[in-house]
Amino acid sequence: MAVEIERRFLLASDAWRGLAAGENYCQGYLSTEPERTVRVRVAGNKAWLTVKGIAHGAARAEFEYAIDPADARTMLSEMCPQRVEKTRYRIEYAGFIWEVDEFSGENSGLIVAEIELPAIDTVFERPDWIGREITGDHRYSNAMLSQIPYSRWGQDPA
Repeated sequence: MAVEIERRFLLASDAWRGLAAGENYCQGYLSTEPERTVRVRVAGNKAWLTVKGIAHGAARAEFEYAIDPADARTMLSEMCPQRVEKTRYRIEYAGFIWEVDEFSGENSGLIVAEIELPAIDTVFERPDWIGREITGDHRYSNAMLSQIPYSRWGQDPA
């Protein structure tokens, strides 16, 4: 079984800007049930269908398959009324790749960084621009942001 181990953080500063070029993503959800999230994602001329299981801390089952971009766009327009749009920046730091997602649309103003790890107990160095950890805070999951966008939160209650 494929397992994704991912930790997520808010950002402490804009010092990450300029470290990488961004790529636009559009994604929608065929299912947002925590035990079986099914996502359709398009980035440039590539597309994927991803199935994720329920999270256990920073780990969960994940299966991802490349699909035809035209099929993905049809699914997004006809089957995924709630979508998330963002620009993703991939930044190498201390032997790991940090993915910084700058959200747009109704999630504008939210920027989240994530790091995928080979094991739960992997030690990694945090760049200075990394702030508070939000791993396990489901409000920040892309699936939840497609349903309850950041702009509707008012002030961050945390």
